[in-house]
Amino acid sequence: MFDRYESGEQAILVHVDLPAEVDREDLSELKLLVSSAGVETLGVVTASRASPSPKFFVGSGKAEEIAEQVKALNANIIIFNHALSPTQERNLEKVCECRVLDRTGLILDIFAQRARTHEGKLQVELAQLRHIATRLVRGWTHLERQKGGIGLRGPGETQLETDRRLIRGRIKNILRRLERVQKQREQGRRARKRAEVPTVSLVGYTNAGKSTLFNRLTASDVYAADQLFATLDPTLRRIDVDEVGPVILADTVGFIRHLPHDLVAAFKATLQETQEADLLLHVVDVADEQQQENIDQVAEVLAEIEADQVPQLLICNKIDKLAEATPRIDYDDDGKPQRVWLSAQSGAGTDLISQALQQLLGPSMHDMTLSLPPAMGKLRGVLYQLDAVLEEQLTEQGELALHVRIADIDWRRLLKQYQEQGKDLEAYIDRR
Repeated sequence: MFDRYESGEQAILVHVDLPAEVDREDLSELKLLVSSAGVETLGVVTASRASPSPKFFVGSGKAEEIAEQVKALNANIIIFNHALSPTQERNLEKVCECRVLDRTGLILDIFAQRARTHEGKLQVELAQLRHIATRLVRGWTHLERQKGGIGLRGPGETQLETDRRLIRGRIKNILRRLERVQKQREQGRRARKRAEVPTVSLVGYTNAGKSTLFNRLTASDVYAADQLFATLDPTLRRIDVDEVGPVILADTVGFIRHLPHDLVAAFKATLQETQEADLLLHVVDVADEQQQENIDQVAEVLAEIEADQVPQLLICNKIDKLAEATPRIDYDDDGKPQRVWLSAQSGAGTDLISQALQQLLGPSMHDMTLSLPPAMGKLRGVLYQLDAVLEEQLTEQGELALHVRIADIDWRRLLKQYQEQGKDLEAYIDRR
């Protein structure tokens, strides 16, 4: 057995071109991930295969080439731009005598670095334990079974079995604690629904500019950087939108191609903010050449977490990097906002989001004329308090003719209130 490295800071990257679209990865994205993890890239090994090799993922000759690169450049970790099986990792480590990390393990490591809150740390640990549980055979196959003393001789329990038992216990413990966190989040969501406060969730591909936009809209100082997964822990802030009132804006973790299933499962409580939202602001980096592929990947993850039915508004961000793009709102055939073009970095066009939210979340309004007898003067005062009266006239019959425009929620509340007093407000609507 060779010495195992606890962490790697100088890496050889391995990228394999595969014909199947489902297996294809982006080398430039791997470099961004490695940079975000704080690892220095010493060299890149590329290969082309019709399908992955069951033994090494790459061919045996390419595995030897990687081993030679490791020795020549004195690297202490190999990072694959693909998901490896435990067997493939183990075989590569034997040949290269160096720690091997796959794409999933790299993303998990970045998440572990970014987690700040107690909940975020629990979620990352859960994902890591589920990932490690399939790879426990590594490094322990040389150990014999434990033996007891006199009267206790026997096969005992292998180190591998001990580790599996400890991991199972830890996973159960974390799941119980995350369940409590989820209940607390649900209580908060129920309270917001009772208060009829809409929730808007920012979603998008990682590094699309969600946190920069969040800071711009809420005057917050959430950590934002030009790196993948700069935001991990969800942040909620209240903003005020004209004709809508208070709105809760949620900044969430960015998505990425082939987001590990363990992460999606672990971040269920966090991603539920997206599931329960009234509207999703899908932030897209329009300066990215792969913007359409990124949009498709986000759609895939939203479908996986059952949030694909939530209404979306596309936020075309980073227009400052395009030559002729200007801040604007694109509308669909029904006159509803479909896209908002802006730059979160410079602030150009960010005021248009409030306008779009007003049109998408604004309450349905009732426009009508009420003919009120003098005895209903108190209702007149209430309508003025709600700023619902557009025009007032005194009729020849001595009644007040009020032209009002009132939000549906306020009108329903008044109907219920006067109904309890035995009065039907709809009887006062002038139907002419």
